[in-house]
Amino acid sequence: MAKQAGNRCRGPIGRRDFLRVGALALGGLTLTDVVKARANSGAERSDTSVILLYLSGGPSHLETYDLKPNAPIEYRSVFDPIRTNVPGIDVCEYLTGHARVADKFALIRSVRHTMTSHSDGGIEILTGKTPSRPDPTSTSSSEHPDFGAIASWQRGYGSNVMPPYVAVPGRIYMVRPSYLGPQHGPLNANDPSQPNYRLASASLPYGVDSGRLDDRRALRDQFDQLRRDLDASGQMNAGDQFRRTALQMLTSQGVARAFDIQQENASLRDRYGRNPWGQGCLLARRLAEAGTAVTTIVINTPFNGEQFTNWDDHIQNAMRPGHFGYYMSVRLPYYDQALSALIEDIYMRGLDEKIMVVAMGEFGRTPRLSHNAFGTGRDHWPDAMSVLISGGGLQMGQVVGATNARGEYPAQRPLTPKDILATIYRHLGIDTRHVLIDHTGRPNPILAEGTPIAELG
Repeated sequence: MAKQAGNRCRGPIGRRDFLRVGALALGGLTLTDVVKARANSGAERSDTSVILLYLSGGPSHLETYDLKPNAPIEYRSVFDPIRTNVPGIDVCEYLTGHARVADKFALIRSVRHTMTSHSDGGIEILTGKTPSRPDPTSTSSSEHPDFGAIASWQRGYGSNVMPPYVAVPGRIYMVRPSYLGPQHGPLNANDPSQPNYRLASASLPYGVDSGRLDDRRALRDQFDQLRRDLDASGQMNAGDQFRRTALQMLTSQGVARAFDIQQENASLRDRYGRNPWGQGCLLARRLAEAGTAVTTIVINTPFNGEQFTNWDDHIQNAMRPGHFGYYMSVRLPYYDQALSALIEDIYMRGLDEKIMVVAMGEFGRTPRLSHNAFGTGRDHWPDAMSVLISGGGLQMGQVVGATNARGEYPAQRPLTPKDILATIYRHLGIDTRHVLIDHTGRPNPILAEGTPIAELG
């Protein structure tokens, strides 16, 4: 069958055209600029990695990790607790995979902050900075860089030129690299559950014209030949070292291989789940193993459909009436499958010291249930939330902190998002006392407060 004209190969490309393809504009920055800026940051490279599962909307702590079966009926979880393989740790009945791997994670049940909107809560959680002008409409963006951007700035590219910061399927909407510069924003991996997913499926944010990259599939086969030609002619070694690094990332078999989720055994892909969450977690493990410092996965909805909502489980979430427990019961098994498979896979491969997995949203949900003619739900509640941490060479199989009998407030070991971030930064080898200069010339330490959680080791 003849190829359509729009897909016709236009023949070999010259070096100038190849470099133009490499100019993946980030607000006017080329990939070469990105590499140079990251190298100039004075990064001390490390091989540790963090995978964040961001439960968009704010998961209910009472329906996941902090069930209160003895609380009054208007407060207790709508689900039953089940035992795990660690005596004394119970989780939601829909988290059967969690129950199997509880010895490989720790639950932090006493985290709180004061931001009640989605964007402000996300900013607090991901940057460790309290928004100076809280926005109840959840349309604000961070004034300070998130921890992934800081890891990009601090760690840069390793010798294997893996991108240091990747977002699956795309960046978490309220955070940005801010005064570190757009070159420290994440590579948007897009949806790895799509058929024939490859590196060519990924894209860069902040002003990238995807139309300039739509020839990637056709170019991919030409990259190897062009690189061989350049190496043979000596032109690869004649240019600036940063341009070479940029070219190496575009043409690196190692980078392409890390993104090639098709290489995984079909049974392992099935174990993670053939959906954006499951395949996103599998891709994140591959990237972390290959050298990416931070991978964020937006855990929003596993599929489209009337039965699927995100974690914002107030009455009429996504304008759908009914009991929020139904929507959670549909959603939780996908989350359980993906996260438990990720944890098992990391430990089975002996990567549990290198990789830290964190699962959290922007806040918890109101302990007291809400009811009206449209249904039942829980509203925003930053005064109590649960965070799961796995790996990182830390002490697992434990619960840190506790809320009161109704799940309203921390009753033991109160912690903040800054403490969670301090634990993450320590794993990444980043000194939180380091001072960054913002757009106004003011000095800003990476974290002004926060201490790594001592119970985790």
